[in-house]
This record gives sequence, C-alpha cells and structure tokens, in this order.
Amino acid sequence: MAGTQVLISGAGPSGLVLALWLTRQGVGVRIVDKLGEPGTTSRAVAIQARTLELYRQLGLADEVVADGRRVQAAHLWVKGEERVSVPLGAIGRGLSPYPYLVMYPQDRHERMLIARLAAAGVEVERPTELLAFDDAGEGVTARLKRPDGSAETCQADYLVGCDGARSAVRRGLEMDFPGGDYEQLFYVADVEGAGAALNGDLHVDIDTADFLAVFPLKGEGHARLIGTVRGERAERADELGFDDVSRTALDSLHMAVRKVNWFSTYHVHHRVASAFRKGRCLLVGDAAHIHSPAGGQGMNTGIGDAINLAWKLAAVVQGRAPSSLLDTYDSERIAFARRLVATTDRAFTVATATGETARIIRTKAIPRLAPPLLRLTALRRFAFRTISQISLRYADSPLSEGQTGRVQGGQRPPLVEFEDGDNLEGLDGVRWAAQVYGEASTALAARCAALGVLLQTFPWSEAVSRAGFERDALYLLRPDGYVALSDREGSAETLGGYFDARGIRPV
Repeated sequence: MAGTQVLISGAGPSGLVLALWLTRQGVGVRIVDKLGEPGTTSRAVAIQARTLELYRQLGLADEVVADGRRVQAAHLWVKGEERVSVPLGAIGRGLSPYPYLVMYPQDRHERMLIARLAAAGVEVERPTELLAFDDAGEGVTARLKRPDGSAETCQADYLVGCDGARSAVRRGLEMDFPGGDYEQLFYVADVEGAGAALNGDLHVDIDTADFLAVFPLKGEGHARLIGTVRGERAERADELGFDDVSRTALDSLHMAVRKVNWFSTYHVHHRVASAFRKGRCLLVGDAAHIHSPAGGQGMNTGIGDAINLAWKLAAVVQGRAPSSLLDTYDSERIAFARRLVATTDRAFTVATATGETARIIRTKAIPRLAPPLLRLTALRRFAFRTISQISLRYADSPLSEGQTGRVQGGQRPPLVEFEDGDNLEGLDGVRWAAQVYGEASTALAARCAALGVLLQTFPWSEAVSRAGFERDALYLLRPDGYVALSDREGSAETLGGYFDARGIRPV
C-alpha cells in the first residue's frame, strides 16, 4: 500500500481510536492486527468521564452511553454483609458533562470503533502480523505477514505499537519494560444470574476469601466477574473452569449464577516501558504500560494515550510542527502512567494481600472508616476527579504556559454549564480553540482567524468566576482539549508568540 503515513500495529481500543483520530485529520493510516477477528471476550469494561468527554469530540459518546450501563452505586462486602454503599449516579455533577461511570465491554466497544473507522474509509487488515521493522531515520520499513502467509514490505513515516503487553514493536525497539507480576491468578467471567450482587450496581468483596469484583452489564442479571484464584488451584490455570473458582466469595455476595457465557484466566503485571518514543516508533496503551484492574483505568489510559498522540502525529507528518513535538507525548504520558501504576498497585495490594494486618485493614478498618469519610462531599468529588481522569494535567510540559485565575496551562478546563450547553461542547479533537469568557478583542479575533484557531466566546457570569476563569482572559486549548496557554491580557501577540516559539502551525 503506497502513501502510508502512519502504520498502526494492533487493533484494540487504543489502536482503533488512534486510527480514527488520525483519519479525521487527513492522515494516511494503515492498521493491522495479527488476530483473524476482533475479540469476543474482554476484561476491560469501565468507561470514565474523561474518555466520554474526548469521545464527544468525534460524536462517539452518545452511542457509548446508550449502549452501555450507568452504574448507580458501589458496594463493599465483608463476611457476607454489605458494609459500605456509595451512590454513584451523578457523583460528578457540575464537574463533567458525564458525571457518572459507564460499563461498556471492550468487545462491544471495539466493534463500535471498527464500524466508525470503516465508515471513514479505513478497514482493519486481518490477520496481518508485523514481523520486523527498521527505522532508518527518514521513515520506517516494516515487514508484514499477509493473510495468505506471504510477506509484504510496507513503507511508513511512523510506526505505532498498539499491540498489547507482548508488543512486537516494543520488543523490536529493545525497550525495557520494568515492573513486576502479581502472584495471584485472575479469572474473568461473563455471567447471568440473580441475587443481591447482580442488581445492576458495582459490588466488591474484600473479605479474607478470594477477591471478587462484580461489574454490571446491560441486561437484567448480566455482569462481568473479575476475581482471584489462590493456592493449588492457581497452579492449574490451564485446566480451571468456572466451577473451580472459590465458592466462598460468590456465596458471600448472595449471588446465584445460572449461566456462564465465557470464562478465562490470566496473570496481571504492573509495568511501564522505559520510553514511549524512540525515533519514528511509538508505543500506546498496554504496549507502553500495564497495571492492575483497580479503578477501571487501563483501557481509558490507552485511549488517552492515543488522543494525546494523534494531534501531535498529524501535525508532524503534515509538516505543521517539528518532530520534537512527539517528545511531549513521551514526557506527558509516561509521567501519568508511572503515577497511575504506583497508585493502582498500592490499592490492589491492600485489596488482595494475605496476612493478619491485611485482614484487619480490609475487614475492620475500611468498613469502619469508609462510611463517614464518603459522606464528605469534598472527598467524593476528589475521588471522582481522580478516577474519572478529569484531574489529569500536564503542568510541566513544554506545551503548557501561564496561569490566569485558577486555570493553569496543562490542565483540562473546569466545566461551566450554560442554558444551551457547556464550555467543552464545541471542541472537535482536531482544531486548536481559543476560549474567552467575556469579550475578545478585535485584534485577538483577527489573529485567531489568520491562524485558523477556533475562537469561542462565552458570557461572563458568577458561575464562570467560581469555576476559576478571569474575565476577558485568553485560554488556548490544544486539539485534545487541554489548556496550552493561559493569558490574563487576552493578547493577540501572546497567542501568535506561543505558536512561533514552538514552530507549530495550527492548520
């Protein structure tokens, strides 16, 4: 295939999202996957608010919300009793247009993305395997194995590995993947049944028995179970079936499973690649970082990688920015991945550790302390900001400049809701946008028009002030919706200088 600007290896959610965002920006994409068909089973189910905000930019969010299941509450169980209940229905109201958690299984998610990509004129090539590649500095030469077994040479400007924890791209780059493995064997099962823990809410058993989390899916009594298997059973991973997993956790949640649609076991690691970029090759998603399922962060983080990279890669291959712009993908996302892996590792270790101290923490300290703490509105909102990823910021990035009011370069803008929408609604994932709350000067409007930057003006109000914005200031947003420049003066010269200093042309 001639004219491939970006070759993507791996058609999971992160690879599909990257291909979709690049195609939207006019980049010539080729996406290959060694599997003959999309997955029909999956571990990832949670869609966080920040992912939905980004999906709205390309018109995907409504379909995900409609086809998924909103979680109304989370429950912690100890010794067969529900000890902690946390309402989640609109826990993030006023913080995000999507103030809730949505369950949307990865297999269904992939099918939706594949259909959207096909509608944009790009088909996933299956089964097509990346065998080897060479980065000669001016481009990447990749050797592919086609469906008929024949070999093909593909020339591309850039290669992106979205090919999972055993990434061929990462191995080909000889990139270190430091971290460790959890000793527990995990299982995942898609089940249907009845009982207290199959009521459409999220349930977690933190008893001394095997860890078990129940994630609700669309359809009555339909859920995804993720649990651990310990002891001698864990040594027979290849032989295990659903009947072999511990009944203790299932019984303690008062759950009767009448149908198992599928069941599998797997091991979990916590690792972050030593770098996410080397020359013209980049890593995204599980190829770059993997961690425990605590918090439902994994798939969302890979999607965030893809969207962070897409606009930068498009600018570079189209000659609108120097290749050094791609270094900010590495620095921004690797810092977040390291923090996330450390956080989820600590949380999961507490949830699954053995021993007397761990037992006391799970069965006595957490049930006693959690209810009064979770009644604190500030704590619930902090938890939503963190888990939903709306608090993620790139304050130390060379792309982040200035602070006006409480809004700093590198952060996602605070949400402001108006009668006819909100301040995040008009973003499209492609264009830079200049937001002004109040009035934009004639000079600023002219400079935005000359640069091809979308100018958005919003009426000044007390709500805008409470959100942390300053009147008539300029807030320049990157195509992925993060604040690039915060300028109190709303200066046209400052706006132009931002792009000139970085060698970026917005269009």
